[in-house]
Amino acid sequence: MRHISAIAAMATVTSILFFSGCDKPKPKELDNEQVAVNFAREVLRGRYHIVKTEELKGWMDSKKEMLIVDTMPYDESYKKNHIPGAMQILFVIPEMEKIEKAKEGELLKLLGDDKERTVIFYCGFTKCTRSHNAAMWAVKLGYKNVYRYPAGIVGWKEAGYPVQKI
Repeated sequence: MRHISAIAAMATVTSILFFSGCDKPKPKELDNEQVAVNFAREVLRGRYHIVKTEELKGWMDSKKEMLIVDTMPYDESYKKNHIPGAMQILFVIPEMEKIEKAKEGELLKLLGDDKERTVIFYCGFTKCTRSHNAAMWAVKLGYKNVYRYPAGIVGWKEAGYPVQKI
């Protein structure tokens, strides 16, 4: 099941890159490839699922029970714009091999006791790994329905969907 998520991640990124204009070589195609490969490998290591922009919006519109979590800095990002209803917890960008006890406690408090709860983590954009760290650690802590929303707040806004501000 987790391998299917990784394959889906690679297919999603590849489709985005392909359909954004494959008729002409792009000078940054190797950069696009690196983003796609890094993302797919993160999904494999993290053992979480992924959700596309339209899917997440559909879940929200259908009132699916879930927790959406913004992993960006509170003052610099979350306060200015976040997905409606999202909670916030800051995660670092480099992949976390260990989690500090204080951060683990903060994450557990935010996620709650229901390990079957659907949880979606996002950050700024696909290359940002804050959401990868949060999703990966949620899985390591025993949560089962963990998703990463790779397009992040940038993709959400590009889709024209509403944001909240504080």
